[in-house]
Amino acid sequence: MNVAILGVGTVGESVAKILLKNKKLIAARGGEEIVPVVGVVRNLNKKRDVGIPLTDDIDSVINRDDIDVFVELMGGVEEPFRVVSEILKHKKPVVTANKALLAYHRYALQNLAKNTPFGFEASVAGGVPIIRALREGLSANHIVSINGILNGTSNYILTSMMNEGSNFKDALKKAQELGYAEADPTFDVGGFDTAHKLLILASIAYGVHGDPEDILIEGIQGITPEDIFFAKDFEYSIKLLAIAKKSEGKVELRVHPALVPQNKMIAKASGVTNAISVVGEVVGETMYYGPGAGGDATASAVISDLIDIARDSKSPMLGYKAPFELNTLELLDRDRIKTKYYFRLKVEDKMGVLAKITNLMSENNLSIDSLLQKPKDESEYAVLFFTTHTSLEADAKRTMELLKEQEYIKEEPFMMRIEE
Repeated sequence: MNVAILGVGTVGESVAKILLKNKKLIAARGGEEIVPVVGVVRNLNKKRDVGIPLTDDIDSVINRDDIDVFVELMGGVEEPFRVVSEILKHKKPVVTANKALLAYHRYALQNLAKNTPFGFEASVAGGVPIIRALREGLSANHIVSINGILNGTSNYILTSMMNEGSNFKDALKKAQELGYAEADPTFDVGGFDTAHKLLILASIAYGVHGDPEDILIEGIQGITPEDIFFAKDFEYSIKLLAIAKKSEGKVELRVHPALVPQNKMIAKASGVTNAISVVGEVVGETMYYGPGAGGDATASAVISDLIDIARDSKSPMLGYKAPFELNTLELLDRDRIKTKYYFRLKVEDKMGVLAKITNLMSENNLSIDSLLQKPKDESEYAVLFFTTHTSLEADAKRTMELLKEQEYIKEEPFMMRIEE
């Protein structure tokens, strides 16, 4: 089975090397030899340690008759969509690790692919086989919920802040020095990478449509040492979570930092590790844990899809061979989300302020569950922490906007959700 690798960066190099190094094992598992015959790159002058011919002419490669499968590792959205669409029109199988491509064009690609194999295990959680688990291993289950840590960069930063007491800026700098974060980390720490992956999982679990712009996305940039202080005092960990679950006959999708009880399995995932909890109607909770990024981990998932294609696997792209009522489920309006909330407020340290805050929350349908004041330092202001009982997102957002207008609030208030 001849393979073309479109995009020979970190992952593409690993794919080529593993296919060559483990060719006997892979042939034994797939039933035939899987041979990388060409790689496409943008810059032929850049040195790459791969034992296959390279070219910068992608159109000549996608029109070759001797290529059996194409591995798309280009990055970006619209150019890969053009290229992959052209390949699928020729009824040639595709394997991709491109979560952004799938976040925006997964249904268009499914319609093009039809019965042509299309693998994308590597698009979510690197080497963790969560796509296959949802699409095949849990196929007898209605999926109740998915809760995942899907971005290793953010998890590393939050782990450093929790364990070492560092602030966000210092933890990010360390992550960049170690190669875990990009020079511009916005896509990771802003929650956008996680949102793309969540949409892919939700499509398999619920058949739900939607783009990243349609769901609630918040990043971890606002987390401070004060939030770490509260989390430790109340035995929480702070994680950037991807959440999908049925709610009010619709599907609730959201990405945001959350306080998670330390005794939860997902709270124990540290460093660059990914972890996903899936609750099935029949099986109950299952957990998936492992490396979420890196050349070799992602390449492992790419090659697992290639082996499936060599075996002549006929799994439908998004898990459904026939129309199903789940495909009619809509996204829940983000204002209808219900969860518990945490507020951090820096306020004037004088009589009557606490009463004003509790009255404002009560008037906006927020019921206070707990209150903590951080011991004062040399500052003239006090730091207050509140948690609420389960409340509506619309009420929490309205309260935040009203708090910003109060003269006794001396710093931008901060809100985070609690997932228990």
